[in-house]
Amino acid sequence: MGDIPARKMPGRRSLLLGMAGLASVALSGCTVTPGTAQEEVPPTPEALTLVDPAAAAPSRTAPAEAPTDEPYRPAPPTKQQIIAEFGSRKPQEWGLQVTGTVGKSPARDIALTLDACGGQGGTACDQQLLTTLRKLNVPATLFLNERWIKANPALTAELARDPLFELANHGFLHRPLSVSGKSAYGITGTTDIGQVYDEVMGNQAVLQDVIGHVPAFFRPGTAYYDDVAAAITRRLGVVPVNFSINGDGGATFAPSTVAAEVGKARNGDIVIAHFNKPGSGTAAGLAQALPRLLGQGATFAKLGAVLHYDLP
Repeated sequence: MGDIPARKMPGRRSLLLGMAGLASVALSGCTVTPGTAQEEVPPTPEALTLVDPAAAAPSRTAPAEAPTDEPYRPAPPTKQQIIAEFGSRKPQEWGLQVTGTVGKSPARDIALTLDACGGQGGTACDQQLLTTLRKLNVPATLFLNERWIKANPALTAELARDPLFELANHGFLHRPLSVSGKSAYGITGTTDIGQVYDEVMGNQAVLQDVIGHVPAFFRPGTAYYDDVAAAITRRLGVVPVNFSINGDGGATFAPSTVAAEVGKARNGDIVIAHFNKPGSGTAAGLAQALPRLLGQGATFAKLGAVLHYDLP
């Protein structure tokens, strides 16, 4: 797997404007193709079969949140300030769940989060999946990588206008978040504190231009962090989010496996899946699992509703 090529960062003025707004109340993975570095979550070894419900249960989701005014939040520290503040810290943890990240919520609701990773083979949109969510009135938080946004500007704007969804930050170059260049699933992570800053703040500025407020949640490519990088993310005013239910194994699970894994979700779980791989089993699996969960009384909400307590 090769390194992800460097890309020009947004200008300083764009970054400052992007960070100085009102904050709102977020493993990604694209299937690896030879010569690319996009896959993240390996599939589980066993596929469980779940019978498709005969009919969809009536929606019992939490209502879409109306926009609310948030307290003013000052602009985050500059890149130089972050380097000075964290330069002497050495990471002690590396993985999907490290100190500072959020994998569950204390809420009764389930939070469905869907990643769009961009890059080669990862810039499509699973419209069948989005249609299912709209039909069932199931809200979701959509983590968008800058590469996907760049490939889908009109669609990104459309999703930002849809009250069923909220948009969150999935990184600038889709890298694991490390201060020392650690790798995950063959993808080399950010190599120092400055690159951690760029990976988070580059896409913050891009998203802010689309949604009109500061994104509240971040998940890196592969969903891997070290504890210092997670602390930096929080210092920048963004909640580093992970998951408790791996719904689609980086868009590699068969529909029956997606249905079985998502069907395990209970109060407070954060489910991860992907909506940028329409050829995968994700849409069909969610179409099985969601009506069954709704019929059991489950409710769903966006991360902004269930993690408001955790905002910096």
